[in-house]
Amino acid sequence: MKKFVLFLLLNLAGVFFLYGQNNTAAGHQRKAITFLIDQYSEAREKRDTVLLKTILTSNVDQLVSTGEWRNGIGDAVQGMLKSSANSPGTRTLQVDKIRMLNPMTAIVDCKYEIQNTDSSMRRMWSVFIVVAEKEAWKISAIRNMLPASQ
Repeated sequence: MKKFVLFLLLNLAGVFFLYGQNNTAAGHQRKAITFLIDQYSEAREKRDTVLLKTILTSNVDQLVSTGEWRNGIGDAVQGMLKSSANSPGTRTLQVDKIRMLNPMTAIVDCKYEIQNTDSSMRRMWSVFIVVAEKEAWKISAIRNMLPASQ
């Protein structure tokens, strides 16, 4: 009987520990992460290096749609300023989905549009890896992608 009870308890404990985690962002997490993406968009629009440096991790890396890698906060900020100067227009990022990897890390999928000065629209996707660092969300990685033509 003792073996049966032990077997039952171990199985119940196994089910409890193996049960998949909920990877949906809680309301406060979603609000804070969306605000972070809005700050990034604002910093890019205004070319605000001070704001960029407060919302990016020091080891941030970015892969842009041209295939250029930007490693570290210095390269990332310089590249962002150069890109904004070379491709003027209104940038819009809209959070589409947030997937929590754990309470301190998330993947954020965004629709990324650039309204060019000639009124044409460039539609892309951006993926952000964000981390909670010292009680604030920061961007650790950015991947910009052009959708494949269909």
